[in-house]
Amino acid sequence: MGPWPPTDDDALLRELGVALREGEPPVAELLAAGYAAFSWRTVDAELTVAELVFDSACDAAPTGLTRSTDSARTLTFRAGEVVVEIEVTDAGVVGQLSPARRGRVVARSARGAYAEAAADEVGFFSLGAPPPGPVRLHAWTEEYAVATAWVPLR
Repeated sequence: MGPWPPTDDDALLRELGVALREGEPPVAELLAAGYAAFSWRTVDAELTVAELVFDSACDAAPTGLTRSTDSARTLTFRAGEVVVEIEVTDAGVVGQLSPARRGRVVARSARGAYAEAAADEVGFFSLGAPPPGPVRLHAWTEEYAVATAWVPLR
């Protein structure tokens, strides 16, 4: 091994070749996460991505409202006219789709789907407790399909 970083492209390629030949096989958990990420590489082309517009964990509460220190975390995602509002507690996630429609909501982590629920006629849904790490919700109705941005909920 020579000085790091290598001073030219040929030296860099030699260093990378050595690293690949001498490396350990990837940890199974990291390999599974990589495959999961790769399999979802085109999902955004099929869904509208709703961006996080409010998070009670980091946005100030409106003036005049009192919030206890152990209250649930609320998040709001928006994509045009479509809004996904969720409340996260230790027991799970409850939320509502707007415009209110019947549909399906799937919660995904890096390992894949971990919960799925029906949204009723007012768009209400309930999911299990989220795993550690980033989570993304996918919602489908007859009128729209949307996926939230990836956000750690715990």
